[in-house]
Amino acid sequence: MTLALILITAMSMPGRATAQGMPVYDNVNFISFIKTLLESGKQTSNLMKTVKFMKQQKENIDKVNNVIKQLKAVKELARNNQRLYETVQHDLREILNSPYIRPEEVNRISESFTAIIDNSTAGLEYIDQILSNNRLKMTDGERAAILKSKELESREMVAEIEAKTRRYREIIAFRRMQEVINQREANY
Repeated sequence: MTLALILITAMSMPGRATAQGMPVYDNVNFISFIKTLLESGKQTSNLMKTVKFMKQQKENIDKVNNVIKQLKAVKELARNNQRLYETVQHDLREILNSPYIRPEEVNRISESFTAIIDNSTAGLEYIDQILSNNRLKMTDGERAAILKSKELESREMVAEIEAKTRRYREIIAFRRMQEVINQREANY
């Protein structure tokens, strides 16, 4: 009867019954566990070195990107300033030599074009200071941002000088047409 009671009790217990007792250690398993921990530590150390290396490479790539941005901005600034000087050199001479520009307008036209060129030259001098002077403690990103803003300013100056050139050419064309109309013979 007691045996049947023990059997019924054992059968009704869940399948994962555990017994408490003294743990048994296997030295071979313990040594392999320690070896596994050491290997995991080495792998973790290698992963940490790799992460550190990747962070350095990312910083280097960011620096290179900023330098490339600076170079592109400087190249664009040089191109815009070249366009300014060429426009002033060729178009201003053509405008001022036109017989349809009045003598009192020559000074005003020259001064407006000269102001744009002076502003451009001052911007180039400022950029030269930013790029070559270590007294201005700036990061490459800050330099790139300033260069980008100066690039936009130079684009605006090019647009302004082109607009002025176009306006003066339109004035010349209007005065030429006005002269032709005023000098025609009337056939009534």
